[in-house]
Amino acid sequence: MRIANLTDLETVDHHKNRQKNFSLKSRLQSFRCAISGLSLMIRSQHNAWLHALATATVIALGGLLQISREDWCWLVLALVAVWTAEAMNTALELLADVASPEFHPLVEKAKDVAAGAVLLSAIGSVIIGLLVFGPHLVDLV
Repeated sequence: MRIANLTDLETVDHHKNRQKNFSLKSRLQSFRCAISGLSLMIRSQHNAWLHALATATVIALGGLLQISREDWCWLVLALVAVWTAEAMNTALELLADVASPEFHPLVEKAKDVAAGAVLLSAIGSVIIGLLVFGPHLVDLV
């Protein structure tokens, strides 16, 4: 949000102060906004579709191999890391597109770095998946 003058700043401050009061209604609205954001990410980001496919595959394989609770913890952490990175990447891209609708080399670099963060979390998650599933799959062969 760009603040053009002091009146805009006061409006923003008033809005922030209004948000500080705790209420069940405002908490439910926060959840609705979060779910709406996740829904937008899944509908609009092709990589999120790949993450969804990978998530379903991991859950199915974990169920079939009856992995331990400890292994599930590692897999859940890996899945959450990838989904969180993808959500942050999507948010950064949306903000960058608003801040600089025309091409800007620094915006491009910021988007590349954010995409790199997703890649790092995906690589780490694949490694965790291999460590968890590898011994189980070797036993099957």
